[in-house]
Amino acid sequence: MAAVKANNNRDTYKATAMTLIVLGVLYLIDKLIHFSSIGLPWVMNKDNFLLYTAIIFLIFKRDKSVGLVLIGLWLVMNIGLIISLLGAMSAYLLPLALLLIGGILYLLSTR
Repeated sequence: MAAVKANNNRDTYKATAMTLIVLGVLYLIDKLIHFSSIGLPWVMNKDNFLLYTAIIFLIFKRDKSVGLVLIGLWLVMNIGLIISLLGAMSAYLLPLALLLIGGILYLLSTR
């Protein structure tokens, strides 16, 4: 039990360290090049920092729950963007996706 907890802490530290490194590199590149001047203003959008963190936690942490929660938060914060990207299909895809995700979570919780 103690080895699993130590490994979980190590994964968390590694994911956190990589997040800080990536965000530091992005800030440094933005100060040198300015993403907005090359047509990429969305890279330094503060909402996307949550997405970057979620992806890094999914890559480096063995327990995927933190990364999934962060992606869920990003999706909720950017629901307008998602609906606009889906267009007319969003009227059907969003409710179906919510039903599917809810069903999967329910099945996983009853196992």
